[in-house]
Amino acid sequence: MAGAGFNPKPVYLLLPPKPESDFPACFTHLTSVLLSPVSHPKNPNPTALSPLDRATIGAAAGAAAGAFTYAVLLPLDAVKTNIQAKLYSNSLEATISIFKTKGIQGFYRGLSAVAIGSATSSAVYFGTCELAKHVMYALGAGGFTVPRVVVPPLAGAMGNVMSSAIMVPKELITQRMQAGASGRSWQVLLRIVKSDGISGLYAGYTATLLRNLPAGILSYSSFEYLKAFVLFHTKQTQLKPAQSILCGALAGAISASLTTPLDVVKTRLMTQTHKNAQRKVSEILRQIVNEEGWVGLGRGIGPRVLHSACFAALGYFAFETVRLAISKRYIEQREKTVADLTS
Repeated sequence: MAGAGFNPKPVYLLLPPKPESDFPACFTHLTSVLLSPVSHPKNPNPTALSPLDRATIGAAAGAAAGAFTYAVLLPLDAVKTNIQAKLYSNSLEATISIFKTKGIQGFYRGLSAVAIGSATSSAVYFGTCELAKHVMYALGAGGFTVPRVVVPPLAGAMGNVMSSAIMVPKELITQRMQAGASGRSWQVLLRIVKSDGISGLYAGYTATLLRNLPAGILSYSSFEYLKAFVLFHTKQTQLKPAQSILCGALAGAISASLTTPLDVVKTRLMTQTHKNAQRKVSEILRQIVNEEGWVGLGRGIGPRVLHSACFAALGYFAFETVRLAISKRYIEQREKTVADLTS
């Protein structure tokens, strides 16, 4: 009932103002979600996966995904390595020369080292990431404030540190063979140990960590933000395969383009063949800038970005596919066991 002086306002004036575009609202929503502390169910289902279960499943899925992805993309890595080792000036020249002198086999030199090393390092990497991630979730349930935005980068950093102990010798052997070292992978391994000792297998370890830690943080963060953006706009609960591949490719390209200078330095360190020729990261960096200018730090950026984009796309897709398949089977078996015990 309105009085004589009552002047009702239109309904739309009572509503909150609409933003000029959807992006600010989306950004605010994503920021609040990512900065909110992680949570963990107080009364977990008896068939739920523990952090150790997830680490084991992640390691198995990572091994399969790593071996597959590295093997598929080895030709691109061979081209990139030959360019950065200054054997060729561009991708086309490197591709033609490798094919003419060594045939198709030239693109797959060091395949056995790649398959074994990648499966092992990827198992350690993803297993560590899954363990670290879910331990942080458990810490969040225990009262510690753990913003969601820091979980993937921290987990990726821990995974990189652990997996680099295996990845560095694998990359060293592969890149020596791609740069012209003769013999099989195990023969190259024995020659390195004989001439340089066990420490020779870790030439470029510091440069690898300097490259992998920023790359891991950039890749994880980029993928998580892209994933959150897609899920927010599509109202989906999980990415479709094509979306996962696209988000992974973009994350890999961003990471690779920004960390190529570190990769160039690491490759120069690894392709040195004598212990007395090994130098520090700072010396290699200074030599590249003095002899080739700053552009020298971008050598091989084309094939590296392409390789990393394809690697991240295939890697994320393969890992998630295998992980979900193993998890589903594992949970089904556990549910059956629980049902048998309670019946």
